[in-house]
Amino acid sequence: MKLKTGATVPDFSLPDTDGADVPLRDGAAATVVVFTCNHCPYALAWHRRINAVARDYADRGVRTLQICANDAERYPRDAPDAMRARVEAGEFAGPYLHDATQEVARSWGARVTPDVFVVDADMHLAYRGAPDADHKDESLDAAWVRAALDAVLAGEPVAQPETKPVGCGMKWRQ
Repeated sequence: MKLKTGATVPDFSLPDTDGADVPLRDGAAATVVVFTCNHCPYALAWHRRINAVARDYADRGVRTLQICANDAERYPRDAPDAMRARVEAGEFAGPYLHDATQEVARSWGARVTPDVFVVDADMHLAYRGAPDADHKDESLDAAWVRAALDAVLAGEPVAQPETKPVGCGMKWRQ
């Protein structure tokens, strides 16, 4: 399944690394949903930039939810204990959620890590793709996500609503 820009995104509630359920809907002005993981070099390269977006936009009513949906049995570095260790080390600026059944990742059409979605206050998809044009160039500072958020918060259409998500393929359960 591939979500189209403007479509209402599938709702969800997933556990964070402490086991508390975190719902998608919470009245935020916008929400950034990132399917990510602990081992993919692309996810790791963009990690600081994504968390900088989370910190920079939090006071503007934006929340960032990062989700690990990879098969934790085949990829133990993506297991809940490994996720919790990264959160406890202060590596995340917001909740890190576990999609153990992979139902959320499938319903959103996530293909790679990271796969980034920007959702407006009405739960419509405003942007989907990569954080910016090059995982190796930190100076790009997640420019595509920032531009999408700026447009959503201003009530304007996103100029570039879709880019190609780049990363490691999702690790689906067998």
